[in-house]
Amino acid sequence: MGWKASRLSHSMDLHTMTQSLVTLAEDNMAFFSSQGPGETARRLSSVFAGVREQALGLEPTLGRLLSVAHLFDLDTETPANGYRSLVHTARCCLLHLLHKSRYVASNRRSIFFRTSHNLAELEAYLATLTQLRALAYYAQQLLATNQPGRLFFEGDERITADFLHEYVSLHKGCFYGRCLGFQFTPAIRPFLQTVSIGLVSFGEHYKRNETGLSVTASSLFTGGRFAIDPELRGAEFERIVQNLDVHFWKAFWNITEIQVLSDSEELSSLVRSEGPRSLELRSRPQQAPRSRRLVVHIHGGGFVAQTSKSHEPYLKSWAQELGAPILSIDYSLAPEAPFPRALEECFYAYCWAVKHCALLGSTGERICLAGDSAGGNLCFTVSLRAAAYGVRVPDGIMAAYPATMLQTTASPSRLLSLMDPLLPLSMLSKCVSAYAGGETEDHCDSDQKALGVMGLVQRDTALLFRDLRLGASSWLNSFLELSGHKSHPNSVPTAEPMRSSVSETALAQPEGPLGMDSLKGLTLHDLSLRGSSETPDTPELSLSAGARGHSTPSAVNFLLRPEGTSEESEAGDELSAKDRVQGVCAAFPEGFQPRRSSHGAKRTTLYSSPIVKNPFMSPLLAPDSMLQTLPPVHIVACALDPMLDDSVMFARRLRSLSQPVTLRVVEDLPHGFLGLAALCRETRQAAALCVERIRLVLNPPGPPV
Repeated sequence: MGWKASRLSHSMDLHTMTQSLVTLAEDNMAFFSSQGPGETARRLSSVFAGVREQALGLEPTLGRLLSVAHLFDLDTETPANGYRSLVHTARCCLLHLLHKSRYVASNRRSIFFRTSHNLAELEAYLATLTQLRALAYYAQQLLATNQPGRLFFEGDERITADFLHEYVSLHKGCFYGRCLGFQFTPAIRPFLQTVSIGLVSFGEHYKRNETGLSVTASSLFTGGRFAIDPELRGAEFERIVQNLDVHFWKAFWNITEIQVLSDSEELSSLVRSEGPRSLELRSRPQQAPRSRRLVVHIHGGGFVAQTSKSHEPYLKSWAQELGAPILSIDYSLAPEAPFPRALEECFYAYCWAVKHCALLGSTGERICLAGDSAGGNLCFTVSLRAAAYGVRVPDGIMAAYPATMLQTTASPSRLLSLMDPLLPLSMLSKCVSAYAGGETEDHCDSDQKALGVMGLVQRDTALLFRDLRLGASSWLNSFLELSGHKSHPNSVPTAEPMRSSVSETALAQPEGPLGMDSLKGLTLHDLSLRGSSETPDTPELSLSAGARGHSTPSAVNFLLRPEGTSEESEAGDELSAKDRVQGVCAAFPEGFQPRRSSHGAKRTTLYSSPIVKNPFMSPLLAPDSMLQTLPPVHIVACALDPMLDDSVMFARRLRSLSQPVTLRVVEDLPHGFLGLAALCRETRQAAALCVERIRLVLNPPGPPV
């Protein structure tokens, strides 16, 4: 599917496309039915009959979704949300089948007609269309069940779990074989194929405990049976993403970061800079004046992988284009360092940069926080934390495809994770679980035993040192910051305990008993113990305080509802739990059943914990008073990203609060396009859009600062 096909899928009327496909399918079906009793002719006739059935069944559902999709856009200038993305993806599949059906009709009598190849491709895309029809029905049920204007399902968590368990049981292998990345721009597909081959090859090494240096990029990403058999690759890819834990993903992305770009000529050619974009560092005079600007960057990687080194190629380019120094923060990764460790470290690094920007070559007159994916999440939460402390907030935030809702819930764009080779649902759930602290103990299932005795010993040792380090750090910092507080006789802890941390003490809430023995049991109410009059050292941390003034520590509450307010009282006229279960799970019409995964859903843990509702973990759930402390926000999202609805709903919330926010949505690119910035014209343009948004923060319109 080229960009022309993608544009054509927008311009061609859905009904016209469907009718053309049905007419061609019927013609091909009649032709192959007349070719005798041969197995190949029978299968070709059957596949065209299936195409006809699925296309006719899918059209009304897509039409329904498309008719209301505009209600969920940020504005008329930004037509983007998960419903639109699902419709676009289904149209891409329909259009591919339309072109293939035309080709078959024109060439079926030729002696050069590759019967086996065309049959395999038609069967693969029919399976894909069938699963997309199932997703369209799920989206239709979300539309009927969700509250008006909401993209995320809000209701009984048991219903969400039922919905997601139903969803993850769907067959996924068809999306990872011949149809891999069909929804993206064609230039992305060779990269996705190389990564998918590497992933399934690495899965074999991982099970044999061969994850050491002997596993080279060349042995993972080139050749082999997975390169020549797309059906086998798809089936193995599905097994891996559904069964292996977060440690596998961590090890795989570490291997790719360390070795792929240096060892693999194929991937090196894919990400090599072209022409005038090749980087040439120019030596500056030793006495060059400091820049008025500073960019503080936080990398992505699902909170479990990657480093600033992973993002260095485009950051070097940014520094030259912006004429500003960039500080990229390396933070501790989950599951060894779960929430809120990454937030704490990024916040402290930001504070250091504000105070010591002269050491970075900047006067710090304009500071932009920038990050992608998990890094975008941390940009928002670092800024919220700065406001809570009374520290100078950044002048703006640029977040690329950020994660703002870490709660395991359903939304139309999250349905895209069924087919996304970079963000499958099971991996998203495992990353969230690891960040929330739910993956630290589960290492002993059958797949983990493949690590061997030494591997388990090394991991247990690492966990021991982690616990000692985190415990000592938490105790020391809590002692230093909390020892001066007096007990509050009327403090009533909430029922939900939570991991204590030094940075939580920045928030203003009633004081509670803080004896050393009680530090283990800090609750949500205990996390906010410093009032606005008790914020030490904020003048030192706020740059140019005289000229710019200070941020006032905001009265931040972790609780999303006032005390004493029950969920039942907020439900009002919502459907009963039983009705919701029936509405969400009974999604398919009579006579239609999608394909189910042969691996089952029992191995897919859908992590759910109250901690993911913490606004410093899921900023979309933050109360209005917190979001109003954010500086101008610029979001660059991807239309085909499972995280798209995170960006749309976050921008809508900020817009509803009259907060300055922009949202730009790029088409036909996957989540993580910044790491592929040099891959093709589309990724370069998307990366340039991010630079443009950062420039808006560093060089605001109007008179010079």
